[in-house]
Amino acid sequence: MKCPYRVYGELSGEGSLCDTLIYMSKIMVGYARVSTEEQDLTAQRDALASLGVEPERVYVDHGFTGRNKNRAGLHEALAACRAGDTFVVTKLDRLARSVRDAHEIADDLARREIRLSIGGSVHDPTDPMGKLLFNVLAMIAEFEADLISMRTREGMKVAKANGRLRGKQPKLTVKQETHLLELHDAGKHTMTEMAELFSISRSTIYRAVERDQRKKTGTITP
Repeated sequence: MKCPYRVYGELSGEGSLCDTLIYMSKIMVGYARVSTEEQDLTAQRDALASLGVEPERVYVDHGFTGRNKNRAGLHEALAACRAGDTFVVTKLDRLARSVRDAHEIADDLARREIRLSIGGSVHDPTDPMGKLLFNVLAMIAEFEADLISMRTREGMKVAKANGRLRGKQPKLTVKQETHLLELHDAGKHTMTEMAELFSISRSTIYRAVERDQRKKTGTITP
């Protein structure tokens, strides 16, 4: 095969400049997801690192279920992949929680000539056994999501019957949010520092700031 790169000289040792450039052009892009803001991504990050994914090439989503395809981290990870790259997840349920979504993502990667690695095993869409295993994993992921949803509905029904269902409680009291906004407006603390100070996530701070800005512009009522 003709080398797509122009070679200006010979390299010492084994291999050619073309081989080196082709190898360097193929990267591993990792993706990790947790369903709630309180969950930690450390285990998935460590697993991706052990599979050869560099930390700066790991894209994440916090607080999104696998049935929500509108995930910024997922979109960024898929967009970062090029032909010949490998898209890596620790488990298929981190990528999708429905059979249809899993197939759509896998088919899109295959069309773009991007390999899909699930826990270190590269999915081969042309292999009958590989297709069977992928379908089984996708069905299990969807089944688990259905169970979680069913148990949540049952728990809410019981809580409502017992008068304990009050809806989602705010992470900050009115006084705490006011103090947070004062610190933010002062500009003396970073988002990370404020998140640690109030024991909340940065996304909670962003939402509080956005609510405050909307109040000030009159787009919502206090």
